[in-house]
Amino acid sequence: MRLVTVRSDGATRAGIVVGEGDNSEIVLLDAPDVRAVLEAGPVTSGSVAVAEHGATQALRDADLAPVIPAPDKIICVGLNYRDHAYETKSALPQAPIYFAKFHRALTGPYDPVVLPAPEVSTQADWEAELAVVIGHAVRHVSRTEALAAIAGFTVLNDVSIRDWQFRTSQFLAGKTFERSTPLGPMLVTTDEIGDGTGLEVSCSIDGVVKQSSNTDQMIFCPAELVADLSTVMTLDPGDIIATGTPAGVGRVRDPQQWLEPGMVMHTTVEGIGSTVNHCILA
Repeated sequence: MRLVTVRSDGATRAGIVVGEGDNSEIVLLDAPDVRAVLEAGPVTSGSVAVAEHGATQALRDADLAPVIPAPDKIICVGLNYRDHAYETKSALPQAPIYFAKFHRALTGPYDPVVLPAPEVSTQADWEAELAVVIGHAVRHVSRTEALAAIAGFTVLNDVSIRDWQFRTSQFLAGKTFERSTPLGPMLVTTDEIGDGTGLEVSCSIDGVVKQSSNTDQMIFCPAELVADLSTVMTLDPGDIIATGTPAGVGRVRDPQQWLEPGMVMHTTVEGIGSTVNHCILA
C-alpha cells in the first residue's frame, strides 16, 4: 500500500495511492494525515482502519505535504553506511549514532528546500536517506518484533548545515534548520517493499548524480535500529527514523561542494519514488 498526505483548502488529508504512473489516483481518507491513519489501527495491503472520504484526485495534480507532517519524534542515524564511513575515514561505529530533528525542519516532497542566508552559512550539504515510519507503539522489542512494528518506508534528505553541525560535538544545530528536510512523496508499506534492505538510494543535483548506493551498505539495518531505540524510549505511530546516508556527500569532496540557491535536488529510493526540491534562500 502507498499512503500520502495531501494539502487542500488550507488543511491536509490522508489518501491511498491506486494505479500506476500517470494514471495513479489518490483515494482520500477520513483522516487528516498518514500519522492519524497509523494511529487508528493496523495498515495492511489494501486495508486501513479509517473510512474513505468518497473523493479522489489525480496523484500528478496533488499538492503533497510531508508524508508525516508532524511526527512525535524524528530520530536520525549518523555514519550508518560503510561506504560513507570509508569516505570520511571514520571507523565503523560499534553502536548506532543518534541525533534528532524537529518537525519544523520538514518540507514536502516537491516544496522548496530553504537554505540559510549567506551570512549564517554557505555549507548546506545533501544526504539521501531511507526513512523508517513506525506503525504501532513499541518498547523493549526484539529485532523480529521491531520489523513488525515498521509500517513502511519513505524518502528523506537530511540536508545538513555543516559548519553549524560541527561547531560543537553535538550535531543538532546543523540538522534541524527549518524547512530544510524533504520527506515523502509517500509511505510504502513493508508488505510491498520488504524490510528496507537491498534498495538503491541516490541523490542528484541539477541532474548530476552525487550519491548512488544501496541500503545493503547499512551497518545497522532498519529492524536493528528500531529494536535498539525501543530500549531507550517508546516509539509511536508515525515516528520517523532516518537511517543514514551513503557516500557522496559534498563535505568530503575535493574541492568541497555545497547546495546553492537555484539548484534542484532529486532524492530517490528504489520502490518508493523521489523528492524533487528547488533550493531557495531563507
